[in-house]
Amino acid sequence: MQDIIASDSVCPCRAMAAEKRALAQCCGPHLDGASPAPTAEAQMRARYSAYALGKLDYLRSSMAPETRKEFDHASVAKWSSGSQWLGLDIESTEKGQPGDFEGQVSFTAHFTTDGKKQAHHERAVFRFEPKEKAWVFVDGIQPPKTPVVKGVQPGRNDPCPCGSGKKYKKCHGAAAA
Repeated sequence: MQDIIASDSVCPCRAMAAEKRALAQCCGPHLDGASPAPTAEAQMRARYSAYALGKLDYLRSSMAPETRKEFDHASVAKWSSGSQWLGLDIESTEKGQPGDFEGQVSFTAHFTTDGKKQAHHERAVFRFEPKEKAWVFVDGIQPPKTPVVKGVQPGRNDPCPCGSGKKYKKCHGAAAA
């Protein structure tokens, strides 16, 4: 499919950040076409790594067939090559395991563009395609913006009103501190 991934490079997805997991032991086999991602989360990590490494063909082929026509190769190439990719944080997953046919992965992708650090938050929707024996990206759902709350503020241990599923102190409460 694509070039073989160097076995000594660190995987951009930071799957085992403390261990600096090698790309060849993480997302590399998926990007090279040697093995399909076994879960929706593994597919999310491989897609992030594809952005970081400029593997645009992988990005397109890992989309649901009905959405591939929406893939804008030029703009994705510009974003991919014009950004420094800093890592991926997986916040939560729903389903998306072997034997499931759908799954969702909430994540934050960290990158720098034009010298400015940025974070992209999204809940990615995946579907397992039995014919292809592969997880495909169906859609990305942007989380709602943090509502302006007048009056009573959530407590530190209350769920964050943004819907992330995290405690307020670990989500938007941390930004306010």
